[in-house]
Amino acid sequence: MSTKSIDINDLPYADGDFFAFEQLLSGKEQDRLAEIRGFLSREVRPIAVDCWNRGEFPMDLIPKLAEIDLVSPVRRQGYSNLFAGLVHAEATRADASIATFLGVHDGLFTGSIEALASQEQQEAWLPDIYSLQKIGAFGLTEPLGGSDVAGGTRTTAQRDGDTWVLNGAKRWIGNATFSDWVVIYARDTADNQVKGFLVDTTLSGFRATKIENKISLRTVQNADIVLDNVVVPDFFKLAGANSFRDTNKVLKVTRLAVAWQAVGQQLATFDVARRYAVERHQFGRPLASFQLVQSQLVQILGNAVSSMGMMVRLSQLEDAGQAKDEQSALAKAFTTARMRESVAIGRGLLGGNGIVTDFEMAKIFADAEAIYSYEGTHEINTLVTGRAITGISAIV
Repeated sequence: MSTKSIDINDLPYADGDFFAFEQLLSGKEQDRLAEIRGFLSREVRPIAVDCWNRGEFPMDLIPKLAEIDLVSPVRRQGYSNLFAGLVHAEATRADASIATFLGVHDGLFTGSIEALASQEQQEAWLPDIYSLQKIGAFGLTEPLGGSDVAGGTRTTAQRDGDTWVLNGAKRWIGNATFSDWVVIYARDTADNQVKGFLVDTTLSGFRATKIENKISLRTVQNADIVLDNVVVPDFFKLAGANSFRDTNKVLKVTRLAVAWQAVGQQLATFDVARRYAVERHQFGRPLASFQLVQSQLVQILGNAVSSMGMMVRLSQLEDAGQAKDEQSALAKAFTTARMRESVAIGRGLLGGNGIVTDFEMAKIFADAEAIYSYEGTHEINTLVTGRAITGISAIV
């Protein structure tokens, strides 16, 4: 019944990359990925469970994240989308909450500025964003709007001379309790189009309240936002954000990041389940010596590898400028479904120890539920893909 400590790196296929996808990276990218993996192992994973249990974000980690320089690896640093995806998977593998913090700041927030701001706006804002001197959030989802937010944005923006006045509410906004800026998407009352605004969180009328009692991604500081006659100078209206089609330019790319999160969560499941199976003894021998346990581990690995293979190809298409919305939708739907299956198998493999965070698996299991739901539900992404292959929309 004993459990002895084993270094995961002493086991075969320590990185879980069973088909050696990482070899598709350049030598420079492989070295950089190894550097980042080491950082995550030293600085993130050891504190992840404690932060999750307390529901608190480790603010002292931000300067360390700034030093390792993870923001905008493709546009700013010239790395491939495959490299960026594998980095996001590794961040999730260490802790889904910190990966989500990065996904919000780097993907959704920074991605909005990179894709939709003018050159002048980018020059004014991006240096502080890249260096994490300014933390960002992304305000799209609303209390009464989820999958229908494209056509049902209730937050309004009204032009008043050289300013805009924002009114409304947003919900589930990650980082918003401590962010410096939030990109708010609001419906222009003049033309009924959704437009984007960079909002300083210190402005009068802006209020962010932490959402309590979560069972998933507890370290992430999600907030309810209220905008009560918030006055935004016209310079802070994103020049290229003039309809929801523009917003979709950001969401297509960040949907890829969430699918990579699903890969990372499966790799985390594999790490913990395999180590437990090798260390834990039942009936006088390791759990890993039982056929059914090996079958479970192989199913988890198979799910992870198939998900990774899909994401590798999609990242290559993104690098070539050929990735389509429906491909991102299928990737998000498929990888998160495999993730949900994998974390359930992993939790069951640990038995009673799978429901306490001391053994990590309970946190991994719970965090998977948020990844399954955000950036488009499984159902909506399935229907987006279905529309693409039939030419018929079944969403409404």
